[in-house]
Amino acid sequence: MRWKIEVFHKILKSGCKAEDSKLRTAERLVNLIAVFCIVSWRVFWMTMLNRSSPNALPQTALTDPEIRLLGHFVKDRGGDCSRRSTLSHYVVKIARLGGYLARANDPPPGNTVIWRGLSRLTDIELGAAVEAKIISN
Repeated sequence: MRWKIEVFHKILKSGCKAEDSKLRTAERLVNLIAVFCIVSWRVFWMTMLNRSSPNALPQTALTDPEIRLLGHFVKDRGGDCSRRSTLSHYVVKIARLGGYLARANDPPPGNTVIWRGLSRLTDIELGAAVEAKIISN
């Protein structure tokens, strides 16, 4: 179990860049680290869930808007149509946003590409929300 703690710490340190924050008060730093812990946990959890339960429903780890945006922005590649409704399929789409090539012999996506992909997906989701708000006004 030690390696899982080390991987979580790596996500927190390298992905979130927690050490680079220049906050001046302890209260602000505590709030920032709390948010970073939640984000890091989600990346780590999605990576481990993809490896342990690849056939789970995508709603286990993703919201409906995230699923719709992934379906729109990351096109499906050829392959098994039955896998298109699994968590593994959507985690690979997230990883592809982060630079994962998804070749036939590639190992499952790791924390780094999932981190990058989730970061891009969040940006896409915010852009879609802003566009929807502008159109509705």
